[in-house]
Amino acid sequence: MGLLARSAVHQAARHVTSSGRSTVLCKAPVTFAGARTASRSLACSISGAARAYSQQVDVSDRETITRLLYSLASRKEVERYLRIFSAANKFAVLKVGGAILTHQLDELALSLSFLHRVGLYPIVLHGAGPQLNEILEREGVEPDYIDGIRITDARTLRVARKVFLEENQRLVEKLESLGSRARPIPLGTFTASYLDKEKYGLVGKIEKVDKEPIESAIRSGCLPILTSLAETEDGQILNVNADVAASELSKVLEPLKIVYLNEKGGLFHGNTKELLETINLDEEYDDLMKQEWVKFGTKLKLREMKELLDHLPRSSSVAIISVDQLQKELFTDSGAGTLIRRGYKLYKSSSIEEVGAERLRTVIKENDEEVKDGRKSVAQFFSELSKHPYTIYGDEPMDVIAFVSRPEGEVPILTKLISTRNGVLNGVNDNVFNQIKKDHRRLVWTARADDENRAWNYERADGSFSRNGRSLFYYGIQDVSEVEKIVRSLEENNRIERAYLPLNASKPGNVPGGARAFSTFAASRRQGAASLGASTNGTLGRRSYATAVERSQPLPATNSEKKRVALIGARGYTGQALVSLLNNHPHLELSHVSSRELAGQALEGYGKSEVKYSNIGVEQLRKLEEGKGDSAPPDAYIMALPNGVCKPFVEAVQQGGAGKSQGHGTIVDLSADYRFEDKWTYGLPELYSRQAIRESKLISNPGCYATSIQALVAPLLPFLDPAAPPTVFGVSGYSGAGTKAGQENPSSPGKKVTVPKIGPEDLKGGIRPYSLTDHIHEREAARHLSVLGAGNAGPGMGNSINLAFVPVVAPWFQGIISTVSAPLRTKLTAKDVRNAYEEFYAGQALVSIGNKVPEIGDVALQHGIKIGGIQVHSSGNRVVVVGGIDNLLKGAATQCLQNLNIALGYDELAGIPH
Repeated sequence: MGLLARSAVHQAARHVTSSGRSTVLCKAPVTFAGARTASRSLACSISGAARAYSQQVDVSDRETITRLLYSLASRKEVERYLRIFSAANKFAVLKVGGAILTHQLDELALSLSFLHRVGLYPIVLHGAGPQLNEILEREGVEPDYIDGIRITDARTLRVARKVFLEENQRLVEKLESLGSRARPIPLGTFTASYLDKEKYGLVGKIEKVDKEPIESAIRSGCLPILTSLAETEDGQILNVNADVAASELSKVLEPLKIVYLNEKGGLFHGNTKELLETINLDEEYDDLMKQEWVKFGTKLKLREMKELLDHLPRSSSVAIISVDQLQKELFTDSGAGTLIRRGYKLYKSSSIEEVGAERLRTVIKENDEEVKDGRKSVAQFFSELSKHPYTIYGDEPMDVIAFVSRPEGEVPILTKLISTRNGVLNGVNDNVFNQIKKDHRRLVWTARADDENRAWNYERADGSFSRNGRSLFYYGIQDVSEVEKIVRSLEENNRIERAYLPLNASKPGNVPGGARAFSTFAASRRQGAASLGASTNGTLGRRSYATAVERSQPLPATNSEKKRVALIGARGYTGQALVSLLNNHPHLELSHVSSRELAGQALEGYGKSEVKYSNIGVEQLRKLEEGKGDSAPPDAYIMALPNGVCKPFVEAVQQGGAGKSQGHGTIVDLSADYRFEDKWTYGLPELYSRQAIRESKLISNPGCYATSIQALVAPLLPFLDPAAPPTVFGVSGYSGAGTKAGQENPSSPGKKVTVPKIGPEDLKGGIRPYSLTDHIHEREAARHLSVLGAGNAGPGMGNSINLAFVPVVAPWFQGIISTVSAPLRTKLTAKDVRNAYEEFYAGQALVSIGNKVPEIGDVALQHGIKIGGIQVHSSGNRVVVVGGIDNLLKGAATQCLQNLNIALGYDELAGIPH
């Protein structure tokens, strides 16, 4: 969950609880048949009395929280889950790790209170292992385990009982302090016998679960809070592993969803340290349990979950997530953490008859677009498939079927990948595509260029070409000329439709129509980078959408109407640069410029009309957007305000446009306030989706250094050494430090002038390093490169890109020179790196690649990015590249205008000299 969304959730909880109302909805979730959408749901059964009580909810509270959920997902997703939850009659089981109670109690309580306010009643069962270990170690007792089970003697049990009761009460009190009623149930739910008294001591094996204390709590409008302590029939208290207790509880309540909360946010591979996003037990369990890193608690957890899910419907699943992912897990399709489900075993066959012709015919007729549209019959497809050797891949219930044609000596073609709804929701596509990739080191497949799931194809391909509305994807083919030869052969043999590849193409960037995907050179080295699984037909399910951002070429202009822009905070250098650019824009006009320091003065440097600075406060801005000002609302707002002060101005525009059918005007924010917020579109067009910018009304403009860093590092993502992050050394002119409040102009009394915070006299002709660690642009660049790198990084990089950044201010006015030194995971030549940059930036008008090292004179007052000086260390394992931009232009004003042009439908470079 993004920072803004999480903050909004917590603020909502605090806001609602501060009202003093006891708001309760005794309705709860059940999941879809299927997996990952199902995994979004809680599961809890609510009695008729609870449903009657739910009708007393304060509607405004629920509506407020519901609107906040829209920051996590689309309205459609949120409303779907709330509708399902409201009609459900199953319980949710939330198992909470003891470490969360120690380190994240406030966050846990806020999340649970949030759910309570929406009317959901998860059954919370918590552990206290870390707290117990700490006390025992202080008393000189070394914790001891066998197969992940704590050996419990009388002394350990005495401490455990005390700790469990204290932790249980702490959580209950925290919830009630937030206005959410909770009931402690530390004992009385579990009846147990000794698991093995000689081996484990006072450890219980749960024999019976009493549901009445839980149902009584819910009938009373309380969240039930349980511990994993059990009792024998004669009253002896026994310790039970909390995961085991949650499992036994779930077997009795039969939920469709169980959520395990832990600090790590999922299960991680013991060797690669990568998050295991999905585990399909029927297919993977036996192999997993043989892995040397699967031991102790991990082995116990997997064993318990396998045994649990074997007792539940196949559509049930378990999610292991962190506290801050709870709302995302429950209310979005994308989910979070690790999903564990039974899944199905896969098969493969070289015979239609062996699989079952009629079964295949039924699935194809019901789910394949080509057949449903009448473009091809099933018999025709079978006939064409049978002309060459082929393999059919699928799962037992035929939720997913894939057909791979493989003539001797030719590249195999994935001719169809068909998925039913259950196949998509259960992510069977993941396993099927993975099996295909294991069997075939090279593969070609096709899809419509406008396929809504094209990002999935890009993520799994080493390269692609698009033409005439169709796209061809491939992996395992390393050279463009070889691709050309293969595609020609496939066309001549009528194995694919013609016109995928232009005959004169030398690299993907030359493809007409501007539909370039990842460059062949860069992408071909992403072996193993992306997790596999999804469908090329139908709608993708969770874990199937591409995590990488689809890069795009400039979009065609769709608008030439005049539009009006308000510049809020026009005093600084960036504001002045924007005034100059807008003065020469063919379609945009300034309607308002706001500066408290310069209010009343005429705007200099703008000749289209007479405009004066005005002091536009938050309330005036809201009225302006509502249309209650002296003039019509502007079409767009540029927020050129200092960091940390933009939020109320943005909210004023949003409030002013709340009642409009088209919503509020487009906002481009130049501060750092929203660059880390998921619901804002990050506007660096050369790297990230232009279509996302066009569809957004909330655009965060990247920082100057962050733009420079990302421009340099992005083409290198497939080659970076995951064990040695790149270092970027950036030197900026002193204009990057900003300006002081306006001072009196000696030559013009009454007028204010802009002065720099740091000038040449401060630097005394030298340079000044600053913010040597944790610079905000370091974090900004790493965050967004991680999004890009999720589908375009080398093996071992995972989804997190790390880098080090050292900034320096120099005694020139404007311009940034940045140098990246990047260790490589594989040996490259300077020519290889140069090709990678050229292919990555093919068709990008504001990016130029050269041989010479860029200097300040090359970039100051220029609107683009210049990259050069590419050198590789003699070892071939480290590359150095230099890049330059003007911090006031491409680092701020020019980029802002690019984003504004795209969002308003103009040519991206309208008003930008190039």
